[in-house]
Amino acid sequence: MEFFKIRKDIPFMRHALTFNIISFVTFLIAVVFLAWKGLNFSIEFTGGLIAEARYEEVVDIDPIREAMLKLGIKEPHVQTFGTSRDVLVRMSVKDSEMPEFTSPNKETGKVEFDREKFKNTVLTAPSPKVTVQRVEFVGPQVGRELAENGALALLITSLGIVIYLAFRFEWKFGIAAIIANLHDVVIILGFFSIFQWEFSLPVLAAILAILGYSVNESVVVADRIRENFRKMRRAPVHEIIDNAITRTMSRTIITHGSTQLAVLSMLLFGGAALHYFAVALTIGILFGIYSSVLVMAPLVMWLGVRREDLVKPLPGNKD
Repeated sequence: MEFFKIRKDIPFMRHALTFNIISFVTFLIAVVFLAWKGLNFSIEFTGGLIAEARYEEVVDIDPIREAMLKLGIKEPHVQTFGTSRDVLVRMSVKDSEMPEFTSPNKETGKVEFDREKFKNTVLTAPSPKVTVQRVEFVGPQVGRELAENGALALLITSLGIVIYLAFRFEWKFGIAAIIANLHDVVIILGFFSIFQWEFSLPVLAAILAILGYSVNESVVVADRIRENFRKMRRAPVHEIIDNAITRTMSRTIITHGSTQLAVLSMLLFGGAALHYFAVALTIGILFGIYSSVLVMAPLVMWLGVRREDLVKPLPGNKD
């Protein structure tokens, strides 16, 4: 299926060096901000308080969020889960120690989190008919383990991509694809660092999804390059790659465009719970298109891919 057909190949590889310089500068900016400002980790990674509440009727969470803002909590985390009557509230350790939420323990004398004060101060904002189901503190040790496991997941995924492409095509494609995909990951992390958006488990899931999404586009382009080496036997490498990218453009616009529409609907109508998940996917899809076409393909050319790497010559055939 094609919306349009480009008759003449677009000379992408003529500007390959320019594309690589742009990619390197963008990558470098992201790395600098990550080293300078770091990431704004969510409570899952840093530790904090998690409270679950159940209402007797469908609840609007906006009054809860507004009540927390009035108390001075800058980024209140409130969302429904399971049903529209169940609400999950998350706070940092510092916010949970506010006088509005604490009182001295009569037995020990220590100041502790008071479930009733928290309920009366925040949870009754939309409706007084509410029951506190659970209040738990997540320690920083758990958050450290989540961060380590997340980094391990990224590493394993990246190695898997290299091995897969090296076996299916050739090692040059594996190296080029992983550099392009890690370029996407660092760019996403760079955006979250520059604007200090909250980095949570859903965002990590979005990054892992983008890795798989980008490698799919890289496989499509690589497969067309291999096919062109069989068909365009007299053409130089840069023309073969130009043709491969040009012939996949219609498919790229259809698949990525339809996916972007779905992600955009999550971004606009998904609410606070899906906001940064959708933001990460939006950035990743846009840069995934760019990297698969204008980062991976030039790198394959710079690495010196040849027809002999992908097409086995027939016995006695020197062509």
